[in-house]
Amino acid sequence: MTTLNFITSNKNKLAEVRAILGGVIDVQNEVVDVPEIQGTIEEIAKAKCSHAAKAVGGPVLTEDTALEFLALKGLPGPYIKSFLEALGHEGLNKMLDSFESRGAEAVCTFAFSLGPGSEPILFQGRTEGTIVRPRGAANFGWDPIFEHGGKTYAEMTKEEKNKISHRYKALVKLQQWLAEQQP
Repeated sequence: MTTLNFITSNKNKLAEVRAILGGVIDVQNEVVDVPEIQGTIEEIAKAKCSHAAKAVGGPVLTEDTALEFLALKGLPGPYIKSFLEALGHEGLNKMLDSFESRGAEAVCTFAFSLGPGSEPILFQGRTEGTIVRPRGAANFGWDPIFEHGGKTYAEMTKEEKNKISHRYKALVKLQQWLAEQQP
């Protein structure tokens, strides 16, 4: 396989995937309206991928990101996008103000399908961190409030983030799997 069709409308995610995988495989992009279902991270990732494969009529790669607060037993998890839209960075912080732990885990799940009817294969990466008051540029989701190694994702250069992020870790697993598929 020399090309992957990454289904996303998020230009930042597309740029990160291309930066991490670009030297190995050609990452194409298509936008497909995928329904947001409720479930576990894995259930959501598989449903999104299956829907995209059916819509495209061929192989696809999809991605779903979650942010799990340890004090809230995993919430907001895969619903972080809705929580962020409703509460903003400060509101997400306020959710943790009455807890001792501000620990969090960033989770990225890529799902690959060979096409309609093919069971999606999951590649998941996790990065532990802490929820902090916003620092850095607010141009990519919850990056300003997720701290790892003393910096928020928003304070890191793209190169720094792409070496340690949950997305990077998931893509390394995908890359290894793709290499194993080569004859």
